[in-house]
Amino acid sequence: MSIAGSLSSALSGLTANARAAEVVSSNISNALTPGYGRRELVISAREIGGSGQGVEVIGVYRHADRLLIGDRRLAESAAGENRVRSQFLSRLEGMLGRPGDAISLNGRIAAFDAALIEAASRPESEARLSRVTDTARGLAGHLSAVSTDLQAARTRADASIGAEVQVLNTALTRIGALNALILANSGNGRDSSALMDQRQQVIDQVAAIVPVREVPRDRGVIALITQTGASLVDGRVAQFGFAPAGQIVAEMTQGTGALSGLTLNGTPIATAGDAGPIAGGTLAASFAVRDDLGPRAQAQVDGIARDLVDRFATPGLDSTRAPGDPGLFTDAGGSFDPVNETGLSQRLTLNAAVDPERGGAVWRLRDGLGATSPGPTGNAGLLNTLQAVLTDRREPVSATFTAGQRSLSALATDMLSLIASHRLTADSEASFSAARADSLRTMELEAGVDTDREVQTLLLIEQNYAANAKVVQTVDEMIKLLLGI
Repeated sequence: MSIAGSLSSALSGLTANARAAEVVSSNISNALTPGYGRRELVISAREIGGSGQGVEVIGVYRHADRLLIGDRRLAESAAGENRVRSQFLSRLEGMLGRPGDAISLNGRIAAFDAALIEAASRPESEARLSRVTDTARGLAGHLSAVSTDLQAARTRADASIGAEVQVLNTALTRIGALNALILANSGNGRDSSALMDQRQQVIDQVAAIVPVREVPRDRGVIALITQTGASLVDGRVAQFGFAPAGQIVAEMTQGTGALSGLTLNGTPIATAGDAGPIAGGTLAASFAVRDDLGPRAQAQVDGIARDLVDRFATPGLDSTRAPGDPGLFTDAGGSFDPVNETGLSQRLTLNAAVDPERGGAVWRLRDGLGATSPGPTGNAGLLNTLQAVLTDRREPVSATFTAGQRSLSALATDMLSLIASHRLTADSEASFSAARADSLRTMELEAGVDTDREVQTLLLIEQNYAANAKVVQTVDEMIKLLLGI
């Protein structure tokens, strides 16, 4: 090999090793950076005039296990969906209270029952009659508070949907822009690894909201497809549409048009069910809270409120009450109309006739809601009847409960048991999904940058650099020697 050829080969080796050192340094410094793909310098033998003349850098290869990353994203989506469901059910369970708690729904029913029994034993005691009104007011207020919290949870879910749709649209636009930059770089030979890292991070944001699959296209470009095949990014960038409601009340549903659905490129799409374009992920869970879990729980609370109202509005229960007048519990102060069951629990109030806070008198619990003056103080007949009505086993009228005669307390227990069962299922699924996501995330990290291996590679690069530098030094000495002859 000529002196010029030797010098050219050595210089190409120095250049390649300097570039390799940069790649290794980048790997080590970004070992814990989310979305970073390990780089590897791609080199090949350089041929000039039919003979080998050193090496040339072909490019930088970015390592990424698309299958593993895709599985990790799906696991994180499932974990997010189950977490949102579990949090809602846990909060609902806390609103109702656990059996045995004095401030739980069952505890308030038991306190009301005990107050009626105590008042019946001494009907002349104003203190005991006041205790009945206090516990009755507390029971009605508890059901109303649960209903209010349910609508607040639905309102938060609606706001969360709006925020997530904004994140989705911004992220999809960003992915489309990164695709364009990567495509441009592939045409002029520039390294797009950093752009691909950014794109992976943005796709992770999308996948947490809506489960997606990343499909490779030519020249580093990718397409983003949902689990059901809806295209989010594939040349064209999709746009989601949603209009937040602001404040939600019990009567508002997507079916009546009072709440916004979701559109994709202007076309309405399903937001419920396993076959919908957004099935899985936190967006679907937020829609489930707003449109399924919340209304279903509201219907059950309203069913309990209706059972309570109906029990104390039984014809013939109180001879002083005029036909059509409300019983001990009212719908916002008036009689309950069965066609307006939705939201009843939030409107539930104690009859003003027995509520001293609203100008009523507690002796009407003993003498009748329509009584104009106190009767015999020792008459406990109506109080005993009221207590018997509270504990009677009867068929619930509301369609939200299955058939079977139950007391009011048993009805509340059935609802709480059902919610607790759903919450335990959601907790179990959330724990499994989170554990699977953690395991896949660990596997992804293990397949990423190995710092020990990178340091070993750096030592080899140093040796190669020294060898090429020695060749340059030797050539330099040979040239000096020749010039000195």
